[in-house]
Amino acid sequence: MNTVLSKKALPEAGSAWAPLAARVFRALWIAQLVSNIGSWMQTVGAQWLLIGHDAALVTLVQTASGLPVVLLALPSGVLADRFDRRAVLLTAQFAMLAASTTLSVLAFADALTPALLLGLTFLLGCGTALMGPAWQAIQPELVERRQLGQAAALGAVNMNLARALGPALGGVVVAAAGAGWVFAFNAASYLGTAAVLVLWRRPEAAPPAVRGEKLLTALHAGHRYVRHAPGVRRVLLRTVLFIPGAAALWSLLPLVASRSLGLGSGGYGVLLGAVGTGAVGGAFALPAIRRALGVNGTLAAGALVFAGVLAALATIRAPWPATVVLLPAGLAWIGVLSTLNTAVQARLPGWVRARGLAVYLLVFQGGQALAAPLWGALADSLGLTVSLLAGSGLLLVGAVIGRRRPVHGTDGVDPSPSDHWPVPPLVFEPGPADGPVLVSVVYRIAAENRAAFIVSMGQVARSRRRTGALTWGIYQDGGDPGRFVENYLVASWSEHLAQHHGRLTATDRRHEERARGLLVEGTAPEVSHAFDAADGPTVPETDASGASHTEACHSLGDMP
Repeated sequence: MNTVLSKKALPEAGSAWAPLAARVFRALWIAQLVSNIGSWMQTVGAQWLLIGHDAALVTLVQTASGLPVVLLALPSGVLADRFDRRAVLLTAQFAMLAASTTLSVLAFADALTPALLLGLTFLLGCGTALMGPAWQAIQPELVERRQLGQAAALGAVNMNLARALGPALGGVVVAAAGAGWVFAFNAASYLGTAAVLVLWRRPEAAPPAVRGEKLLTALHAGHRYVRHAPGVRRVLLRTVLFIPGAAALWSLLPLVASRSLGLGSGGYGVLLGAVGTGAVGGAFALPAIRRALGVNGTLAAGALVFAGVLAALATIRAPWPATVVLLPAGLAWIGVLSTLNTAVQARLPGWVRARGLAVYLLVFQGGQALAAPLWGALADSLGLTVSLLAGSGLLLVGAVIGRRRPVHGTDGVDPSPSDHWPVPPLVFEPGPADGPVLVSVVYRIAAENRAAFIVSMGQVARSRRRTGALTWGIYQDGGDPGRFVENYLVASWSEHLAQHHGRLTATDRRHEERARGLLVEGTAPEVSHAFDAADGPTVPETDASGASHTEACHSLGDMP
């Protein structure tokens, strides 16, 4: 059952730093900190090389790094669900190492044009897109599920600690030695994460859930799951309400530094460092804030604080007040992002985790990538002040809408696998591609329970659709009102077997048990499986059981 997220709906076990007790998580966290510092140094170097051009070109650095997520997040999610996630992560590390090395060589040779800079930044973004779903999906392998909230917060701390250090270091290095050295450091920073991944002795995992599936089929399965998971959709909505407005800060801050405050690359690094410092400090305060405000209150407060920061930057013309104002922006950023990340992580089962997270990353990174050039164009046409105020207004609108669209709770959500369906009693062995398969379930329901049964079957319907049903319907027999027939169509026998083994969760089982608890006492559901007979009989004609399958195919009516 979906409920509005209460203050304790996402339990956090132990201290905020508890996940660091896990050896592999700790090693990867440290390696990623170094890598993220390198990435922020690279961002400062790239943006500062373009600072003499118009605003739209400067903001394209954000687009070039974020647009690959829009294009590749979903295929990357399929790869992370289909292949060994460690291998996917290593591939991404070495691809980004190659792109950063090329950037460094071209910068040292004074041959780095804006087009080459943006093109190689785009390739780095492709590596990030490939890495993102796999990185998020391995978190439950590194820490206990009850510590996912702290792990997500530590991930945000990692990024923001890097934001506190990387831009300042990058600004100093660019000013003292040139952009080539920040690109070189970024290239070397990928080696640490790669080394930890190589040494990680990953426990034997279950076979990938999408092995044997075609790319488009696997993509459709991920899309279908998200479409029929209301809790995940609500998290995505709240991400959409926050990210485009918040992107104004990251897109326009280089222009605030150079045009409004008259700062160089070092000063710009200090401004970014202030955001990171606020985020790191916010990590200590975040548990108390969540207890006081609840999750939806934390999301609303984060949007309001960010809106206030953008409005303040529109009027401030001195460096130190701007630096102070940016501190709470870091707190708001880590509060919103870690809350959304934890909420989506807690809902996704293992078989579709990377694809579901890919959709989240698509909305998050894609929102920034698509909004960045719009903020740049608005700054060129109407001015920097108007652009910052527009971003502030957009966040305020999002906060108002968010009050009417709260994030659902996870108290009743258990994504652990549940293999509770018995083996289908067939008289022949279908091939994996045989189908479509019509699954019919007959229930006997007493008159006083029929209304409650229909309500309970709404949750069952979403479960069926999330795990593979193309269509679903519940029918009441016109001649026998106590007889209900559930029909759902699955594309193939292999898809239906995936429902039996791997896709169902403990939450799905609970929904089924709630509905079946309303059956007439002493009765049990009657399940049948029918196959498409349009191209000739699939079931042996001489078998009486086969006749019953054929009758089921013709007597239960058309699917909705």
